[in-house]
Amino acid sequence: MTVLEAADVTFRYPDGTQALTEVTVGVQRGEIVAVLGPSGAGKSTLFKCFAGLERPTSGVVRVEDVDLAGLRGRERRLAHHRIGLVFQEFHLVGRASVLSNVLVGRLATANPVTSLVHWMSRRDRTLAVELLTRVGLGEQVRKRADSLSGGQRQRVALARALSQRPELLLADEPVANLDPVLAAGVIDDIVRMVREEGLTAVLNLHDVSLARRVAQRIVGMREGRVVFDLPVGDVTDALLADLYANEGLAAQAAEREEVAA
Repeated sequence: MTVLEAADVTFRYPDGTQALTEVTVGVQRGEIVAVLGPSGAGKSTLFKCFAGLERPTSGVVRVEDVDLAGLRGRERRLAHHRIGLVFQEFHLVGRASVLSNVLVGRLATANPVTSLVHWMSRRDRTLAVELLTRVGLGEQVRKRADSLSGGQRQRVALARALSQRPELLLADEPVANLDPVLAAGVIDDIVRMVREEGLTAVLNLHDVSLARRVAQRIVGMREGRVVFDLPVGDVTDALLADLYANEGLAAQAAEREEVAA
């Protein structure tokens, strides 16, 4: 079954910068797919469309055959709740405890009255502690989030995303701010948790070796277009060299895209 589908997706920013052009890609249930490409390839814009954070200029993004752009109100909130998000920036509340940050992921399904006063059920708290333990942070639940290392904070963000009980996990450059050793450890934890939870995952990565090690398929993007979509074993060094051949020019496009965003 196709869990995530982009069909002929084009995205143009208000200043006219076109970040995506007729992108079509599908992700099957249980797959782990990596998206690779130089800076400015449009990967992050595609992820925003996948997550429903941006609406395509044309084309459609469906999650389990539902067009997020067509939903409103409670239906839209619940649909978004089925998508766990992990970003390059951790988006944690630094002064809050690790546990409180993870419990944010339960707000969409919590009692709206009690959640206003930050009271969460015992079941929600138990789930949060369990997830933190599984990512190696069981002893850190009471610490402030801003006291943790970068790798630990990204694991808190992962636990928060998983606390939603999503069906799809989107990770947009989740280890770009970490050194290679920490990055490999965090990616391993993301992939392990995805497999243990039986999720579908799409990872936007810069590190080719990590993508080859953890993904079943790799989608290569350049200048807002998909240039290949292949099983990992079919992605050759020659294909990758061609993908990154003009990275200097792509970096300039990335700066334009960032300004447009």
